[in-house]
Amino acid sequence: MEAVLIEKSRTALSDTAFFETVLWHVPIPVPGSNHHFKYRLALIVNGECVMRYDNERGKGDHRHLGDIEEPMEFTTLEALFDAFQADMERILA
Repeated sequence: MEAVLIEKSRTALSDTAFFETVLWHVPIPVPGSNHHFKYRLALIVNGECVMRYDNERGKGDHRHLGDIEEPMEFTTLEALFDAFQADMERILA
């Protein structure tokens, strides 16, 4: 079984901001993660990535907020997207 692209999208939030979603279903978990998804959720403002959630090989699930990188616990896709949405709303407020 190969990786299957579930979603690749870019959503404009304003003239200067958008978020991007890339989500794959993978046959075996990415090293450092315990689930079958490979993902990148990014908030871009004025051409700069101000927040990103991802699960890089070996790092597992984590988020970048500006220059800060911190681990996250993945429970479900819904919880992941809810957390990203909440952080995005705080940043853009």
